[in-house]
Amino acid sequence: MSLMLNSSYSPEDLDVLRCVIGRMVRGKAIDIKSADARFAASAALDLSQAGHTDSEKLLTATRSHKGL
Repeated sequence: MSLMLNSSYSPEDLDVLRCVIGRMVRGKAIDIKSADARFAASAALDLSQAGHTDSEKLLTATRSHKGL
């Protein structure tokens, strides 16, 4: 699970995260309210904090993430 200590997200960051998480759950036919969707969102947040900040880099990183 993500630790979001001292983290802030700009509106653009949130748009990127929303877009990537949406593509992930649609691409894998995951129910947006499921535990799998929460895991995907947590992983996307972690990867974003690790420096994958644009949508294509973040999407690529999520595709290579174990468990997704």
